[in-house]
Amino acid sequence: MSAPKASSRAPQIRVTASQSSSPLAGEEGARRAAVGRRGGKRDLLPLAKKMRREPTEAEARLWSVLRGKRLGGLKFKRQEQLGDYIVDFVCFGARLIVEADGSQHSESADDAVRDEWLQAQGFRVLRFWNNDILENPEGVARVILDAALPPLLNPSPARGEGL
Repeated sequence: MSAPKASSRAPQIRVTASQSSSPLAGEEGARRAAVGRRGGKRDLLPLAKKMRREPTEAEARLWSVLRGKRLGGLKFKRQEQLGDYIVDFVCFGARLIVEADGSQHSESADDAVRDEWLQAQGFRVLRFWNNDILENPEGVARVILDAALPPLLNPSPARGEGL
């Protein structure tokens, strides 16, 4: 007999500071109620849910490559709030964010500020044009996988070279 299947969606529990059994700030969701999801000042969850329901064609194509640990066993989430931003795709294990961009993002000053903040949080940000995702999804997947995998720490020298 197999074990019952666990729900993939964690229940949301709202705990105020007075209900918390822990004296540590931030435990049991107490901090989340005060500052929003993942440290943001605003709760963008309703917008993120809407964006998940209505993806662009490029986002849908890229999600079909990334979902369910299909790309190198990496777990990606889509339309996730980080601070006061919603990122298209994030792999927390690799600290990697993937953005599918249309022409509205061409040389955007707002995107530069956003990327700087995300990088300060320890994330690496990859941006792909929508047409690249639609025309060459395998190539985009290869770039994402290469960025997510850690580099070899001490590669052996080529034959005839070295110490």
